[in-house]
Amino acid sequence: MQLEIRPDPAEVGRARRWARSRLAGSGIEADEPLAETLILLVSELVTNAVVHTGCPAVLRLSLPDEADESATVRLEVADTSCTAPVPRCADGDETGGRGLALVDGLADRWGWSAEGAGKRIWCELDRGSQPRDAAAAFGGGVTAYGGFEGFAYEAV
Repeated sequence: MQLEIRPDPAEVGRARRWARSRLAGSGIEADEPLAETLILLVSELVTNAVVHTGCPAVLRLSLPDEADESATVRLEVADTSCTAPVPRCADGDETGGRGLALVDGLADRWGWSAEGAGKRIWCELDRGSQPRDAAAAFGGGVTAYGGFEGFAYEAV
């Protein structure tokens, strides 16, 4: 399954809605921790593609069928920019720069590779594994509302 992404910040919300609509057929309920993590990862990777490349991108999602409760969910974003993704160490007051740290903390695996004139960034979640603790993944600071201190995100 794939979705073409225009270089427009409004595409991030559309990508989340698209990914959510694909979950039902895989047996992953929208309120499962895996689904919530997947939607957050979609948001982060699509945001990075839209904001940092200014190029069109393609979001690909590989979901297991309902019967396979130990399968891996794979998310990929391919774009036409040859610039490598660079994880940053954002200061507490910065409003950006935490996306790849979040991907690193929440995904079971992630990476990137050059692809033609661009690149592909991917991450995987193991369906049968325990959800990773968001507080530990992001170095602590999870509030009672499920957000990160000093970091706001919207899951539309």
